[in-house]
Amino acid sequence: MSSALRFPQAGKHNRVVIRPLPTRPRAVLLGCLLVAGLLVPGVAASAAQAQPREGRPPYSLLHMNVCSSGYAGCYPRTEYPAIVDEVVERIRANDVNAVTLNEACSGDVAAVAARTGYHFRFATVVYRGAPLACKSPEGRGVFGNAVLVKEAIRASEDAPFSVFNGVEQRRWLCVTTARGVDVCTTHLSTGGEAPGSANSVQCAELTALLASRVRPTVFAGDVNRRTSCAPPDHWTLTDAEATQAPGIQHAYGDLAAPRLEIEPTTHTDHDALVVRAGLRR
Repeated sequence: MSSALRFPQAGKHNRVVIRPLPTRPRAVLLGCLLVAGLLVPGVAASAAQAQPREGRPPYSLLHMNVCSSGYAGCYPRTEYPAIVDEVVERIRANDVNAVTLNEACSGDVAAVAARTGYHFRFATVVYRGAPLACKSPEGRGVFGNAVLVKEAIRASEDAPFSVFNGVEQRRWLCVTTARGVDVCTTHLSTGGEAPGSANSVQCAELTALLASRVRPTVFAGDVNRRTSCAPPDHWTLTDAEATQAPGIQHAYGDLAAPRLEIEPTTHTDHDALVVRAGLRR
């Protein structure tokens, strides 16, 4: 992938930038410019504290499907534990407020949280009636989805959808942060999005779940469909411009001025999404 940024034509829902993984944190870059005399101190402070337009406090989220169970055909691509290192690297490079992970293992999520200082909640996915232990190697906990956040967690909840396709239960997970933001994720069933399908029913339930939130909300997940599950008053961003499995990872929310950045990944079969928006005052 070229290091040049690519800007697709803006549509009603998407404002997308495709870029490689950031290699240097913004604060380090600003510090180097200051030392070099290219920024005066006042300008450097202003740039470091830059916020979305109209002075809204910024809020950002990283989403990845990490394919870490050890069972799926994409698992060799992870070169475990390289996928864990890649998640940590992307969290640090993007300096996000929240992270959503699909197809993760509970032990790996705990390790990522310990290395980054984030708080986390994990939702175990039931497989053939029981939690699925991750393998290759063993001892990594159980399979499921996770939300990690910088701020302390005030509350969390998760529950299964009413239907699922095959032997893998599908669940949603929402976390409420001390900042008063709800961060949610899920991984919906495969099998198509035709009316009456498991995916379609789950989508409708996800719509109702997000519509019921009373705090500022941001969602990201692998929904295995191209049409949106967002409530009418939420925006939709998708990875339609991704280099891998385009169009099926979505982000929804009611934060202000959302922008999506797509980062090609090395150790998983889905690109990473970075959502940047502003909290409404």
